Amino acid sequence: MADSINIKESIGSIKGIGPKKQKTFEEYNIHTVEDFLYFFPREYQDRRTVTPIAGLKRGKDALIEGRVLVKKAPPFRYGKSKAPLSLLVEDETGRIEIVFFNARFLSGLFEVNEVYSFYGSPRVNSDRLQMIHPEFARAGSADDIRGIIPIYPKIPGISQKEIRKIQNTLRESYDSIEEWIPEDILREERLASISYALDNLHFPSDGKKTLAAKFRFIFSDMLVFQTGINLIKKGEEGVREAASFSCHPGDSFSENLPFELTPDQKKAWKSIKNDIEGKGRMNRLLQGDVGSGKTVIAEMAMLSASESGYQSVMMAPTELLAKQHIETFQKDLKAYGKKPELLISSMTRSEKNKVLEGLRDGSIDILIATHAVIQENVSFSNLGLVITDEQHRFGVNQRKKLSEKGEGANVLVMTATPIPRTLAVILYGDLDTSQIRSMPKGRKPVKTEKVNSLQRDEIYDFAMKEVEKGRQVYVVAPLIEDSESVDARSAESLFEESGKLFPGIKVSLVHGSMAQDEKDAVMESFVKGETRVLVSTVVIEVGINVPNATVMIIESYERFGLAQLHQLRGRVGRGSDESYCFLVSDTENEIALRRAEVMCTTNDGFEIAEQDLILRGPGEVFGTRQHGASQMILSDMVKYIDVLEKANERSKKLLEKDPGLSKEENQCIKERVRATFGEDISLQL
Repeated sequence: MADSINIKESIGSIKGIGPKKQKTFEEYNIHTVEDFLYFFPREYQDRRTVTPIAGLKRGKDALIEGRVLVKKAPPFRYGKSKAPLSLLVEDETGRIEIVFFNARFLSGLFEVNEVYSFYGSPRVNSDRLQMIHPEFARAGSADDIRGIIPIYPKIPGISQKEIRKIQNTLRESYDSIEEWIPEDILREERLASISYALDNLHFPSDGKKTLAAKFRFIFSDMLVFQTGINLIKKGEEGVREAASFSCHPGDSFSENLPFELTPDQKKAWKSIKNDIEGKGRMNRLLQGDVGSGKTVIAEMAMLSASESGYQSVMMAPTELLAKQHIETFQKDLKAYGKKPELLISSMTRSEKNKVLEGLRDGSIDILIATHAVIQENVSFSNLGLVITDEQHRFGVNQRKKLSEKGEGANVLVMTATPIPRTLAVILYGDLDTSQIRSMPKGRKPVKTEKVNSLQRDEIYDFAMKEVEKGRQVYVVAPLIEDSESVDARSAESLFEESGKLFPGIKVSLVHGSMAQDEKDAVMESFVKGETRVLVSTVVIEVGINVPNATVMIIESYERFGLAQLHQLRGRVGRGSDESYCFLVSDTENEIALRRAEVMCTTNDGFEIAEQDLILRGPGEVFGTRQHGASQMILSDMVKYIDVLEKANERSKKLLEKDPGLSKEENQCIKERVRATFGEDISLQL
């Protein structure tokens, strides 16, 4: 790989990466050479200045250089014990002890009377100045640790030194990587070339050059993202004639509710009414935190459509949520003579055919469905209203396909993963936004705490005390059963352990692989209060409403995204009692720790949504995923909103000149848009 590089090859093709390391990298979504090139430093350390040993400050990282006076290596018989390798190092100002535990194998790398560089955090132990496990290199060697050093996100089992060494093996091939941004854009936007940008991010020597390199990747990724979004918007243009109907039935419905709508619910409904009763087509985003009352707004709108002679459909992300919606809708709308129907993949063919016929002849006017509704064989007689629930679960194109089933159908997009307004304006163009920020009366914030495995007994004892008070408990795991390849708790193992954790208490297990009637029976038992503790996978993530549940224990929380953690936490705190959420793990993964920090400091879903956008990136929040693209955009989109706006303008100019990206110079952008958006972009390219 000395002269050229195929960035699409497996990460295992890089010299120095064997099968074991390859598997580790792949667990962190680094599958190809390109993924590794775009695995950028999270920060840089300035190690250009050597600090005299006498000038070291306790706890402050520093670079020192000194001669090894004494080397004490543990004898062979110690094996893997904690007997340390100890070095006494001296410079002109003083001496320091360098200590490595469990590192007998390092002994051969040090020679007495040779000079080495060390970088680490000084400490004082029994009046001795020490550095524990510092980075090191022989002074003046090719592996010297001096300079501006890139620090990469942590990957367990892979050292920073190894990552830098592997990047160095690729460095001489940067010039062979094809430039994919058209020359006119590079010139007019003053962007660095790809080889220049890679070199100055992985091997920084000058702050201005590194900033220029970072700007190139931020801008280019935003350009790809905005081009995809603009292509999808373009495909939606031209539909302006809208289904218009009276929302008076929705007003009557709200007046007969056993509770009063919150001020935010009333405001959102007023906006929806103005949209639907006006001449233009409604295209509205309804943002509301977990449990804020978005569903009742949907009921009001769908009842209004039905009473006005139109059909309406709500698309839910899971069958479980769709089934819960249908139960709620059928109960709430029965008094109005309405019988909403369900369409999901697990129905029998005869059941589906009956629903399909009812949609075609118009006898079914309120439908709750999963993505099964976007199939080509599903057609409506007079579709006037389309609602997508939990919109971040669907690809952009899925929502588009659904809205196209009704000429001029009004569109309401609901989400418990709110989008910062600045981004919504850019990403959704003319889409109007309503927010439900107020919560029902009597709700208390859920107290959230991160705990490690040593504290597990303590939190389960606490949960048991809550059960003894008459409350109920959720225990959630990321896996159904134990896996040799994934180090995480499973629902089945926790269920087996429940006899010890909750002695004498009825504990039930529910997960996605169970038959539907089994899941329904378990959930009904929990809703009724017969089951006191529910051990589950994420099937209870959305839609489950048990006000008596006050404790949520999430095992191996690092396996869940921030929005998912917030949704899970939303299963408790739905009553008037104090509620608690415990995040259990020994993980050292930085992203997971940041998620936990966010969860422990706020219950505000809007703040969590913004942090989720920063941590996960827009690719997942908006139903698209980045493939082989820089992760820099994922962390900086909110921070660099001005760059996003600039990239959006450039994207529009690009599509004005070449609407289908068919010109030769735009083929690379076209392929990157396809890779980023997948089938969501297929109708436009």
